[in-house]
Amino acid sequence: MEKILLIDDDEGLIHFLRRFFERKGYDVSVSFSGKAAIEKIGVENFDLILLDYKMPDLNGIDILIKIKEFQVKTPVIMMTAYGTTELTIEAMKRGAYDYLLKPFERKELSRIVGEALVVNRQMKELVSFPGPTVSVESSPHKSSLQIIGNSKKMQAVYKFIGQIAEKDVAVLISGESGTGKELVARAIYHHSRRNQKPFITVNCAAIPESLFESEFFGYERGAFTGAQRNYIGKLERCDGGTCFLDEIGDMSLSSQAKLLRVLQEGEFERLGGTQTIHADIRVLAATNKDLKKEIEAGNFREDLYWRLKVISILLPPLRERSEDITALVNYFLTRFAEEYNKSPCLITENTLKKFVEYPWPGNVRELENCIRRATILSNGDFISDEKFGFLKSKDDHFLQNLNRNQVMDHLKIKLEDILTEILECSRQNIHANIIEMVEKILISRALDKSGNNQVKAAKMLGISRNTLRQRLKKFGQK
Repeated sequence: MEKILLIDDDEGLIHFLRRFFERKGYDVSVSFSGKAAIEKIGVENFDLILLDYKMPDLNGIDILIKIKEFQVKTPVIMMTAYGTTELTIEAMKRGAYDYLLKPFERKELSRIVGEALVVNRQMKELVSFPGPTVSVESSPHKSSLQIIGNSKKMQAVYKFIGQIAEKDVAVLISGESGTGKELVARAIYHHSRRNQKPFITVNCAAIPESLFESEFFGYERGAFTGAQRNYIGKLERCDGGTCFLDEIGDMSLSSQAKLLRVLQEGEFERLGGTQTIHADIRVLAATNKDLKKEIEAGNFREDLYWRLKVISILLPPLRERSEDITALVNYFLTRFAEEYNKSPCLITENTLKKFVEYPWPGNVRELENCIRRATILSNGDFISDEKFGFLKSKDDHFLQNLNRNQVMDHLKIKLEDILTEILECSRQNIHANIIEMVEKILISRALDKSGNNQVKAAKMLGISRNTLRQRLKKFGQK
């Protein structure tokens, strides 16, 4: 249960806020003075603090400074009836996450608090990896996640993280969806020199182009219809910290140009404002797209690409590190047993073997969700195959599990070529199964292309070598 501290001398407002947050399931504590609040935060940890600017004993800014001495990563939202520009600037300089103007609407309150708690979790949930690390401060209230895997490809990733975490440079993290790009970004942050400063995640694919400027740069009151207060953008909140730009390949060209200026100059203006704001930000970016191909297609700026790709990390898909699957399964079984307060579940050796053979098109995220669902639904010590529906008909979904773009690219074939061969086979055998014909054609092409090397052929097709052998046996091929 996340803990919220309310600091205000207005008993009526405190009563309202306490009921509001407790109904949402939060653990709420209250302080009616600045001195009492400072004593409380000295002995108790919180996930979010709401602080009134005007207190009877201490100024809100002074209290904020003290809070940051005790709990540097805890987001603080300033509550005030005095929405001056000077106060906003001062609060943000002192480390406030945001501010709320009194009286505030419940919808606005919920939005800001929700965003702040997400940032709190990302900053305090330590991500570790079994490789060379630098020291990170320990804290009794922190939870942790792990990047799992000891394959050669993952060892190379760990080594890279250890080498570049403390270097204040931009990093581009590439890989298919579900490979763990955000975890790598958070590991870099936690082992960096900026780990006491904010970590803000921005999903570039989720922000409409029309809202990009206001969300990234913020806006001044009156900048447009409905702008009733100054809004602090994500970049300004992240000053001194690390900004993780997820799905950077989905950002529009006009938004890319605006972002490039910030990366080059280190400054921007709020929408509708004239004051230049300086931003000291380390940028980590991630994409599941091939940005070089996006540049060739005119969808991504080459100058932004080179600005982001000072250092690049490529995460391998799970099918290319199947030796890590057993460790991942055991990790998720233990983690979800603890999360759902259940006894640790086990799976049979036969099931584990099927896990290793399965190509996991959704990568680690698919495996994680699979184990989570099975743990929730299990009633005993063992999880049966029935809880893993994809295992029942794996052999019948050969084509479904192929990475189609990968296959077409590696085998250098076109759809019309396959159709021509299917028609020719159909003339010779009118009762032939079209799906099996397509499978045979793809396998045959892969074997020809790889010089009959089954390991290379399986990699071209995006399947395991065991699956390839099963299909060859089915078709009577060696």
